[in-house]
Amino acid sequence: MRSFLGSYQFVSFLFFYLYSQAYISSCFTTSSIQRPTWSHNEGQALLLFKQTLFIDHTASLLCNSNYGSPTYSFPKTDSWKEDSDFCLWDGVTCDGVTGHVIGLDLSCSWLYGTIPSNSTLFLLQHLKRLNLAFNNFGQSKISARFGQFPNLTHLNLSSSFFSGQVPSEISHLSKLVSLDLSRFSLPGVGEQEPFHALKLETTTLKRLAQNFSEVEELFLAGIDMCSVDPVHLVNLSSSLTSLSLDDCGLNGTISDIIFQFPNLKLLKLGNNPDLLVYLPKSNGTSTLEVLDLKQTILVGELSDSIRSLKSLKSLNVASCDLNGSIPASLVNLSQIVVLELSDNKFSGWIPASLANLTQLQHLDLSYNELEGTIPHYANGLSKLVTLFLPSNLLNGTIPPWVFKLPSLQSLSLANNRLNGHISEFQSKSLSIIYLKKNMLQGHIPSSIFQLVNLTVLDLSLNNFSGIVELDMFSQLQNLESLDLSLNSLSLSSENHVNYTLTNLQSLSLSSCNLSEFPNFLRGSKGLKFLDLSKNRIQGQIPKWMWNVGKESLLHLYLDHNFLTGHLQFPWRNVVILYLQSNLFQGVLPIPPVRTSFFSIANNDMTGEIPSLICTVSSLKIIDVSHNNLSGKIPSCLLNFSKNLLVLDLRANNFHGTIPKSIVEPCSLENLNFHGNQMEGLLPRSLANCRNLKVLDLGKNKFTGTFPNWLETLPMLQVLVLSSNKFHGVVNNSRARLLFPKLRVLDLANNDFVGPFPACYIENLKAMANHTDSRSSSKYVEGSRSYDYSVVLTIKGQEVELVKVLTIFTSIDLSNNYFQGVIPEVIGKLNSLIGLNLSHNNFFGHIPPSIGNLTNLEWLDLSSNKLIGKIPWELVNLTFLVILNLSKNQLVGSIPQGKQFNTFENSSYEGNVGLCGFPLSKACNEIGMQKPTKAMKESGIGFGWKVVLMGYGCGLIFGLTGGYLVFQTGKPKWIINLVEGKQLQKGKRSRKKKCL
Repeated sequence: MRSFLGSYQFVSFLFFYLYSQAYISSCFTTSSIQRPTWSHNEGQALLLFKQTLFIDHTASLLCNSNYGSPTYSFPKTDSWKEDSDFCLWDGVTCDGVTGHVIGLDLSCSWLYGTIPSNSTLFLLQHLKRLNLAFNNFGQSKISARFGQFPNLTHLNLSSSFFSGQVPSEISHLSKLVSLDLSRFSLPGVGEQEPFHALKLETTTLKRLAQNFSEVEELFLAGIDMCSVDPVHLVNLSSSLTSLSLDDCGLNGTISDIIFQFPNLKLLKLGNNPDLLVYLPKSNGTSTLEVLDLKQTILVGELSDSIRSLKSLKSLNVASCDLNGSIPASLVNLSQIVVLELSDNKFSGWIPASLANLTQLQHLDLSYNELEGTIPHYANGLSKLVTLFLPSNLLNGTIPPWVFKLPSLQSLSLANNRLNGHISEFQSKSLSIIYLKKNMLQGHIPSSIFQLVNLTVLDLSLNNFSGIVELDMFSQLQNLESLDLSLNSLSLSSENHVNYTLTNLQSLSLSSCNLSEFPNFLRGSKGLKFLDLSKNRIQGQIPKWMWNVGKESLLHLYLDHNFLTGHLQFPWRNVVILYLQSNLFQGVLPIPPVRTSFFSIANNDMTGEIPSLICTVSSLKIIDVSHNNLSGKIPSCLLNFSKNLLVLDLRANNFHGTIPKSIVEPCSLENLNFHGNQMEGLLPRSLANCRNLKVLDLGKNKFTGTFPNWLETLPMLQVLVLSSNKFHGVVNNSRARLLFPKLRVLDLANNDFVGPFPACYIENLKAMANHTDSRSSSKYVEGSRSYDYSVVLTIKGQEVELVKVLTIFTSIDLSNNYFQGVIPEVIGKLNSLIGLNLSHNNFFGHIPPSIGNLTNLEWLDLSSNKLIGKIPWELVNLTFLVILNLSKNQLVGSIPQGKQFNTFENSSYEGNVGLCGFPLSKACNEIGMQKPTKAMKESGIGFGWKVVLMGYGCGLIFGLTGGYLVFQTGKPKWIINLVEGKQLQKGKRSRKKKCL
């Protein structure tokens, strides 16, 4: 097609050239109703230019966004007809005297194609203004012939998907007053295009500076200028009024001379993170009205520079790593309209002097460290249109003046510590209210439901209360996003008023005591995000819901309800399906082809996993745990996708073996088969999953010896092989690095034999060095995260540990046939929280080095053949809550002090040679050991009740921090825990520092 167009253009050009030469002598320059012949030829040139391009409305999507009107763009060339006066065509301007085409504005005209050097466009030699912005010229290069318009004063090729080098011939346009080659971006549009489509070299910039003596406007935003030395910018014409170089990849230094250009009113250098900008001195004078330096490196004092920038109407220094107090000198900017100081490190209080900025319309102080209350501006800032203060440390109530601003359109105070009630809003122009994540309380003011221009309302994560009738939203027909989640609200739909919020794109009503799907969702064709999780919705999903967002829905969260019935997924483009903890039943449905997160855990799904699920190659997370699924694992399940990160099949009835062939590249990070009927040998191909962090195969029927070939997996942090039929000696393969990041090792309830696996203990670096793994503990998908979790056995009870990679380290070798002494090297694992070596055949003394494990919270050495005295060093274990040394052959006095003052008889039973508190058997004075210093300093007065204080007082017993989820199926376990019926109990002698 392109070769055909090229040939066609060449023939057309040749025809037009010969035609124009034959009649050039007949041209005249006087005004007449009859167009000159050569003027007619310009019309032919326009028609031929039109014929080389296609009309495609998607070519101007960027125009719609940037100009703010969906009806702005239209195909202007549709009005170009051969039998009509071309001077009346859309986009064409003719000279009133000569009749020449002097202006061509085809911006936002849906044009798609290319403009080669033989295009008839270049025959319009009298052009003064040429605007082709916001079209799509398919990554073609800018022809050098654009530099051959001798009279051109204005050239605009912005956001039209040109690529390659900016031709140096552009510098030949010596009469140019305005040049715009900038590139705007819009999320979701043109994402396949390179970020910097156009490139400008230093040599071209030098020529521009040399030849553009009359240039006033130079817009080059988004062009790749990473090879340009910014020092040449000071050589640009002194007539320059506007210079836009934001997002150009500039690096190096820009002198403060740029601020001294006598006519410069607009300077944009933002989004060049490697650019050093020297701020002007305080004794200078600048004509600047707009200054954008966001995300650059500023050199000099902003507070001093402001004194020389008194004409500023817009100042943007966001993301410049500024700190200290907000400069008091800002009060000198009496004409300022836009003030953008976000994403810095400003601290202290918001200055009360900002009230003197009477012209201010946009104030953004978000993402700083500002504290204190919001100042009470009685009369100032009355012209504010946008007020953004989110993500600071602000407290107190929202002052009344905020609600009285007459022109306010956008308000964001989210993610602070604001409290109290919110007043009635008086501005009818409000379109955005964003108060998320504060401590606001009381009823939602009724005036909100009268704000007919409202597009975004987010009151989530507060303490709002009361009943909200869903029909109160009926007047908010412009609403695009609504979030009332995680308050103390009760949403009611008793009135069943029939209305639809047709513009709604995002709805979040999590934890709102909903009992049914909101009726206003009917007919919502453009819904993209729906979160109705953690409510009381019962029964089947209504049939009308299958049509809501059928083509548009991307995120769906219906988890933690009481939904029943069989599932279907009519939403073709959904990416996130979060349906866990309901009562869904039937066979497992296949998610749509674009789904990446699929969780249907904790339901009543039955049958096998259909092999068709392997056709959904976009899946990253599959969680079907805690169902009644059965059958064999499809052989394709571990190989079908290069994207699969999590496969969670635990707590089902799967049987058979793990598929043997796992090919590289394997992207799996979490593989969980816990609590099934799987059997056979582990396939060695699991070692191909080099990114594996969690491998939980507990509570199955796997056989074979210890899989020491897993020890070289560089990322493995959790290995659970408990409650299987593994056997033999646990030894290493003599590799250099043995489990370098392992934090949890659970080999309990198998048939392992031989000595304590000291070869591994010596190499468990992650347990020896306390490190924080928060950054890699979860996957973030949409508004939710998927946390790693494993099931471990603690004192005979299964405990599911969530976020296990964040804060948990343990070793469990219990219920095997290990023998020999416990090596002293165990004391090097100083980040260890749990150690269980019970029910083995260990003998010898308890290593005193265990006293070095100062983070230890439970220690179980019961049912072995240990002898000797309990080391007094164990008194140093000040976080110890559970201690079980029962059923050994220990003798001597029990250490006293700190946590040892809290343990009961059951911790020591079966050791007939022990004496002292808490046992009734007293020790002979001769046989008693001398009290240690730790014993003397420990004090007395400990109670016997277990302290359940969250992670601040112990990991395993923290019930309020959200890090542990106990799923035993019997709430009685927690009761037993508190009453000490199954676990040895203790009380902290001091609190652990809270996270």
